[in-house]
Amino acid sequence: MTAINAAKIVILATDGYERSELRVPYEQLKEKGAVVRIASLEEGEIMSWDEKNWGDAIGVDLLAKDVRIEDFDALVLPGGQINPDVLRANDDAMRVVKEFVKSGKVVAAICHAPWLLIEADAVKGRQVTSYGSIKTDVKNAGGIWKDEKVVTDKGIVTSRSPDDLDAFVAKIVEEIEEGRHERRAA
Repeated sequence: MTAINAAKIVILATDGYERSELRVPYEQLKEKGAVVRIASLEEGEIMSWDEKNWGDAIGVDLLAKDVRIEDFDALVLPGGQINPDVLRANDDAMRVVKEFVKSGKVVAAICHAPWLLIEADAVKGRQVTSYGSIKTDVKNAGGIWKDEKVVTDKGIVTSRSPDDLDAFVAKIVEEIEEGRHERRAA
């Protein structure tokens, strides 16, 4: 069990992440006292997608290839269409996702980010939600898709869209404070 004000959280993202789906968890978790770091594929900054166009940027703290699972209590995966599609094709990013799933630590994915869980073979037999347009992808990967704000199955937290961000962050906090979860490896 880890108190949220002692938690260390990594957000894995790249260019094209949905702005609110990174910024809201980043800011709310930091406000609660957690240390939150941004991991990406390249150094520098990554650009957000903000509704219908490119948005602002956020600085990268470490490269995905350098993420050590033992240094963090949770992994947060923001959505958008571009971000998870690029990440799921990257070996370093997928190593991070797979190792977090295997570790039993909290993994939280919103919107299109469950594509990363699908790629990690982590949805089969699990209750999951996502953005509606990838519902069939979740089902085809063996997930049990639910149309709910937030769905949790053994420490894997999923949400549908930016409208669900408050519930998503609240559930991340709750799951981190519960501690590790026993689950099958990815």
